[in-house]
Amino acid sequence: MSIVFTRGQGTGTDTRRVRGGRARAAITPATIASGLVLLIAIAWALFPGLFTHFDPNDGGDTPALLAPSLEHWFGTDQTGRDAFTRVVYGASQSLLAALVAVGVGLIVGTAIGLIAGTRRGWVDDVLMRLIDVLLSIPAILLSLSIVVVLGFGTINAAIAVGVTAIAQFARLSRSEAVRINTSDFVAAAYGSGGTFFSVLVRHILPNSISPVLSLAVLQIGSAILQISTLGFLGYGTPPPTPEWGLIIAEGRNFVATAWWLTVLPGFVVMAIVLATHQIGNTLRKVTS
Repeated sequence: MSIVFTRGQGTGTDTRRVRGGRARAAITPATIASGLVLLIAIAWALFPGLFTHFDPNDGGDTPALLAPSLEHWFGTDQTGRDAFTRVVYGASQSLLAALVAVGVGLIVGTAIGLIAGTRRGWVDDVLMRLIDVLLSIPAILLSLSIVVVLGFGTINAAIAVGVTAIAQFARLSRSEAVRINTSDFVAAAYGSGGTFFSVLVRHILPNSISPVLSLAVLQIGSAILQISTLGFLGYGTPPPTPEWGLIIAEGRNFVATAWWLTVLPGFVVMAIVLATHQIGNTLRKVTS
């Protein structure tokens, strides 16, 4: 979405009314429920001790593989650790990694797209061919290759996932930059003596950033899935630190006897991913 430069108070008021109407129409019960799910996940990440009193890494004398109950909502794992506690404490690892991944893709991809869409010519050709190379490589294969080079760990996994997201941000920001770059107010800014970087920062970036930010919200869910996949394969956070992909991986050997160790954490991940997609789609409708 671009910022509309209008003349007259009436036109500006009409524009704000249209946007307000879109916002009210986009806020559905599904959006509200998704917002509550994300708020709970964020609260888990910031204040895990408020939701459980168990130790996430030590089961103590608790029996192993207990079924879900009022005391152990998600049951206990093979060492007697409370599964719900591990999911709650794992939120900080998974959400932090997702935010880092989206941040890498957003910053690097947006910068590449803006420069390519504004400079055009050979700069555009070179940068977009590099983006095409990134798009031609499957995301999971690229992220695995980067993790192997950087080493295991939450931040390294986040960086690897962030690199796979650069291409999407670059293509979207480039298309917005090309559209804004042909506007009259950009030509006027250059005509009044504006430099390339001043016009880029003061005019093109603010007017093209809204769709990119909507994509960033959508990418949080995708990043959570990719990071959980890396953790499931053993390339993410090392045990015993709780992380959603690792938690699901630890329970896969007990699916026949303790299904809750895989199904319930997987349901949590699915709910959070769907919630981020719903919020992202709502933002896209409001800002389109």
